[in-house]
Amino acid sequence: MRRSLSLLATLIAAATTAAAFTAPVAAQQLLKFPTTTLNAGLYLIKAEVASNEAQREQGLMFREKLGINEGMVFAFGAPAGVCMWMKNTLIPLSVAFMDETGKIINIEEMKEQTLDSHCAIKAATYALEMNKGWFKQKNIKPGMTIDGLPH
Repeated sequence: MRRSLSLLATLIAAATTAAAFTAPVAAQQLLKFPTTTLNAGLYLIKAEVASNEAQREQGLMFREKLGINEGMVFAFGAPAGVCMWMKNTLIPLSVAFMDETGKIINIEEMKEQTLDSHCAIKAATYALEMNKGWFKQKNIKPGMTIDGLPH
């Protein structure tokens, strides 16, 4: 009897320890982001700004929703070959890749919780993630400009 209780206690301890080490980032403290207002034609966007590596890594992970005209702008600091993915991202998103002037290079649709890469077709300085279909619904296309991007 003692041996089985000891084994049970060991298994419970091991399971608890494993759970602590594999707890998702959602259970940890998520970063807070500064916000800015962007302008896309007639539309104002309340955008959270991800401008450093830790912020860009977290992005919109673990969010359950975004408001209608809310999004996240990723500022890369200089033109670069950039790709986005949807690891731990619970909502489907659209992403617009932009050059240093805010001109949209290309727009990609992204399925939630996937590791598929969605890339700028040329060097991008910014990426703007919005609810899936937002750009299409607002008739915002490559070649158009997003104003108010952070520097």
